[in-house]
Amino acid sequence: MSESETSKINKKYNLILGRHCLVKSPDFLLGAVQETLKYRANSLMVYSGAPQNSFRRPLTELKITEFKKKLAESNIDINNVVVHGPYILNLANTLDESKFQWSVEFLKKEVARMEEIGLKTIVLHPGSALSADPKKALDQVAKGLNLVLNESSNIKIALETMCQRGGEIGGNFEQLRYIIDRIEKKERIVVCWDTCHLYSVGYDIRNNLEGVIEEFEEKIGLDKLRVIHVNDSAFEIGEKKDRHENIGYGKIGLEALKKIVWHPKFNGIIKILETPRKKDCYREEIKILKKVD
Repeated sequence: MSESETSKINKKYNLILGRHCLVKSPDFLLGAVQETLKYRANSLMVYSGAPQNSFRRPLTELKITEFKKKLAESNIDINNVVVHGPYILNLANTLDESKFQWSVEFLKKEVARMEEIGLKTIVLHPGSALSADPKKALDQVAKGLNLVLNESSNIKIALETMCQRGGEIGGNFEQLRYIIDRIEKKERIVVCWDTCHLYSVGYDIRNNLEGVIEEFEEKIGLDKLRVIHVNDSAFEIGEKKDRHENIGYGKIGLEALKKIVWHPKFNGIIKILETPRKKDCYREEIKILKKVD
């Protein structure tokens, strides 16, 4: 493809592409944007605090004003900054009511922090049924989400597709549809595809992407797809193992992942890399994905 043809495609397609960036001392949110700019990206995902514990720094320490200024200077829309929810939450827990209630209350606090910062989308793992009935766990997730959404104004919660290890729910489109159907404020619930998880659970996005898109469109609707985590997979299809691989080094492969990044039906959808942090790979991965063959 000639350079002029590539340019025409780029202008027509709203490619929103970035990666999961670190929020750490001393620059916190400002540092995350600066990291994004090193990759020549126009989107990013962050944690609002450590994902595996409940410690949260005061918002006054996170350099929010500088963060917003740098976004504006760099022409990065704040709506393309995504938060990833902490791993310690489990809204699917039906075995321990206190842990379920704690998850609900902590998620409310996370959402309140987002509203203070001005962020609009949080990606959330639906949770694990543990040893309980999966259907009851799905009902519990819907219950928890309704409690959270009733206390927030405009945050969207993006349920991430999971690979079904260890009792995880949300591993197929039917389960996500089941949850969405039980949400009171349905316009506030969206979906995050994780390419590694989809492949790991058995969706053949490598050889049958159009079929997977058609199934998602039929069962949930593409209007609900807000974020795509673009990850290669270290394991073969259907193994239900969650290990991300760098772009082009896994079982999904570069060609299939580029089709997802540039698919016409995914125009304007936020794409975020969560590939392993290997030296100097991130800018190269984004550069490769941005190139139209």
